[in-house]
Amino acid sequence: MIPQPVSITRNDGFFHLNPAVPLDADPGSEGVATWLRNALRCPLPPGRGGVTLRVDPSKPIEGYALTCAPASLEITGGSAAGVFRGAQTLRQLLPPAALRRAGAVDWNVPAVTITDQPRFAWRGVMLDVARHFMPVADVLRFLDLAAFHKLNVLHLHLTDDQGWRVEIPGWPRLTSVGAWRPSSMLGARVHARDDGRPHGGFYTTDDLREIVAYAASLHMTVVPEVDMPGHMQAAVAAYPELGNGFRGGVRTTWGISSHVLNLGDEAMAFCRAVLDHVCDVFPSELIGIGGDECPPDEWEGLGLSGAQPWFTAQMAEHLASRGRRLYGWDEILTGGAPPGAVVAAWRGPRPTTVAARLGHDVVSCPDIAVYLDYRQSDDPGEPTPVGTLLTLEDVYRFQPVPPGLTPEEAAHVLGGQANVWTEHMENARRVDYMTYPRLCALAEAVWDPPGRSYESFMTRLPEHLSRLDALGVNYRPLTGPRPWDARPDAPGNPQTLPGRLAQLAEMTANLPKTD
Repeated sequence: MIPQPVSITRNDGFFHLNPAVPLDADPGSEGVATWLRNALRCPLPPGRGGVTLRVDPSKPIEGYALTCAPASLEITGGSAAGVFRGAQTLRQLLPPAALRRAGAVDWNVPAVTITDQPRFAWRGVMLDVARHFMPVADVLRFLDLAAFHKLNVLHLHLTDDQGWRVEIPGWPRLTSVGAWRPSSMLGARVHARDDGRPHGGFYTTDDLREIVAYAASLHMTVVPEVDMPGHMQAAVAAYPELGNGFRGGVRTTWGISSHVLNLGDEAMAFCRAVLDHVCDVFPSELIGIGGDECPPDEWEGLGLSGAQPWFTAQMAEHLASRGRRLYGWDEILTGGAPPGAVVAAWRGPRPTTVAARLGHDVVSCPDIAVYLDYRQSDDPGEPTPVGTLLTLEDVYRFQPVPPGLTPEEAAHVLGGQANVWTEHMENARRVDYMTYPRLCALAEAVWDPPGRSYESFMTRLPEHLSRLDALGVNYRPLTGPRPWDARPDAPGNPQTLPGRLAQLAEMTANLPKTD
């Protein structure tokens, strides 16, 4: 199983699961019972003497115990979320055919005793739907696969220079103009190739409510991100009065736009209106504002300095008035992150250490360990190879808590997440290839204790890949890319690790000193 349970004991015999087996659900676990019936394609009529779902608040909130004997199968969780994690383990105890949507429901579940709980409270994956839009059905499938691996957070990157994907009442041009671009780059931007094909799309409020509700049924939280005050060219293209004199369209090239928001009253009111709507749609305590890669050139041309920390503080104050906390990339540490802000530490391992030592809660997601757009091997058949080499083993060996932190500092590390940036992933099939099985490795890295074994993982992975086959996942084969995975029309731009480390050292030189 992946992630591997903390404790598992194989016993004698099997439990026979078929449509006549009754299911007894405790108050609080009824939603899991409904989900399980649907997932197993099995009616499991109400009653005792078969499958039992129980909530025991004395257990860790996402912890569970699964006890399977020839006469009964019981899952007890510390909450409904714990029961749900145990139900996902039950799915992995079944043959891969049980994950398909057809076939007879007549399976033997091996008799086992499992005790399990996650190491980290935040086990996430970020999905960028701004660079390439992903239809609602694909997002729901992405959630299903993440939940199957016991991840519990989807960080949804909704806006960027290349597209605005969320409708905001009173601002119709954000989606009529900002959600569309006339073309996209083919491959890394150093090659300056263009596909000449229009691209776009956006989520209505009802779409987003559906995504949130579906995630909740999987005991996952959707943390939205609307990037500001940088990465805003799509918004400024729609409403030029929000910018600093830019008159142009949605960005068609990858990289960072220098066209950022102005900080006048109208732009600030716009940002508050956006965050208000996002708060109305997403119940997450954390609301992402990005805050990364914001060139100050336009502000400096107007004689403004120190503008971004002021802006971040204003947004944090507004979110606090809504009972929410600001979530931003580690650039918000420069100049002082607002009290209560949560940091997504991406520029190598150092920002996690800095944030934790400053007393900020932090999600560890260093690019050189968990950026799943980075190439998976040096095979010339890898599609659009960019970034540093990030193998399956590299992701597995990710440690969210950097060495050198005291126990008090380490407690600020909420967990870790993988980031799926989609400049070079134009559809769900490409996302599958770049994400799996590396996300399987990430799932185990954020669930299991530090002593986990890559060798054990690799003995379990082939059987797990048969589950991904049953689920229709276009994962990268362990033997390497297939001929049709290549993208000769979209060349990449690989980077060496020493070169990237040198860049990261320069990029983080202005972080607060904590040594």
